[in-house]
Amino acid sequence: MNRLSMILAVLEKRCHINLGTQDVYINVIGGIRIDEPAVDLAVAMAIVSSYKNIVIDNKTVFIGEVGLTGEIRSINQFEKRVKEVEKMGYQKIIGNCKQIENLKKENTSMTIQLVGIGTIEQAINQIIENG
Repeated sequence: MNRLSMILAVLEKRCHINLGTQDVYINVIGGIRIDEPAVDLAVAMAIVSSYKNIVIDNKTVFIGEVGLTGEIRSINQFEKRVKEVEKMGYQKIIGNCKQIENLKKENTSMTIQLVGIGTIEQAINQIIENG
């Protein structure tokens, strides 16, 4: 609940999305508990897509921790997560720009599209431009 409150605060302050008048619910399939900061960006993009009525391509994955200033922080085991996402058939990963660039340099054989971003605003621009 605390992470959700922080994500909502960042979306309001940094992205000027007025969520104070909205009811926000997060539901995870299977009822598992999520306390992993790497899902912050995915949760934020789900909220934005619902608020702005934008459909996000179901072959896109968002991975990253959202900081208080709206920056997308690096996460643990990034390369391992990317490989698993690729195995699952997803086509695009949007995440921390430094981790994406490092992965592009190290693994030229990857077939998944890697998009690096530095801020939550850049992630929002990705879904507005590309769905």
